[in-house]
Amino acid sequence: MRKRIVQAIGMVFCMCILLCACQSQERTASDKIYIGVTYYDQSDTFLNELLDCFKKYFAESENEEMKVTVTVRDAAGSQRTQNEQVKELIDAGCNVLCVNLVDRTAPSEIIDLARGEDVPVIFFNREPVAEDLMQWDKCYYVGAKAEESGVMQGELAADAILGNEQADRNGDGKIQYVVLEGEPGHQDAIIRTENAVATLESKGITLEKLSYGIANWNRAQAQNRMTQMLGEHKDQIELVLANNDDMVLGAIDAYDALKYMDSERPLLFGIDGTDMGLKAMEDLKLSGTVYNDKEGQAAAMAELAVAIVSESGMEEIEFENDKYIYLPYSKVSLENIDDFQGR
Repeated sequence: MRKRIVQAIGMVFCMCILLCACQSQERTASDKIYIGVTYYDQSDTFLNELLDCFKKYFAESENEEMKVTVTVRDAAGSQRTQNEQVKELIDAGCNVLCVNLVDRTAPSEIIDLARGEDVPVIFFNREPVAEDLMQWDKCYYVGAKAEESGVMQGELAADAILGNEQADRNGDGKIQYVVLEGEPGHQDAIIRTENAVATLESKGITLEKLSYGIANWNRAQAQNRMTQMLGEHKDQIELVLANNDDMVLGAIDAYDALKYMDSERPLLFGIDGTDMGLKAMEDLKLSGTVYNDKEGQAAAMAELAVAIVSESGMEEIEFENDKYIYLPYSKVSLENIDDFQGR
């Protein structure tokens, strides 16, 4: 009996060793890439389009030597939910994470979870504070520089104003404007607005700010905020600057719902170059937008994820400060819109 017990214990011990070895092999296998993605909110049109590009990249490039599984989770605007999703994705065997933070100032728990299991993290679109990204050498960021988009939006608006005698409808020598902003205190929202306004003023355009509305990057919220501003300022508004296309489309929805004639509407500008934003430009409802290179960002994320897991190709990736990959914005006007549609 004692001999049988010893044999049974030995068998269990061997099985445990074998199981641990299999799990270790699964985690480090370079030909199997398990990517866990969590993003702040599925209502964000640009992010949905970016992730479609991301998944399409792997669908078109997968081969017998490289098998890729991508699992996507929606954090629904909750940082706590996102932290739990990261733990679940790691427990499920993901060997690289792609994280679009709910709160860009609170990545520490995610970094600690990932570092504890040695799972590299690629943050995207919402840039963490630099000090947070430096917490671990396996944290990276893929996105674009917010100030660039603000400058380009300001340049587009300036070109439209300077080339249009009707832009200053009341003839007072000033452009009365309103702003539709993303989340309160959000770095990209602040930077985009400040740079757009500063660029307009640098072109010699005198501005008068009538109002602003926080719309959290959301189309429906933007329609509500724009409706409120129209109730207060009516036809005084000559320019609308929105921090993204979803919000400027919400502004257009407000004008549509109130049945404003085309001649009664202000110049309207967005940022992102979403499919719906480009369609609104084609329909002459949107004056211009700034294209956020979702295809380039998706490809950069995918190539970085593969290089990290396969431990091959990192030297070919162009980083800023060893951690950042930035893709440039582009100005979209009616003259070049064909270059961006159907990408």
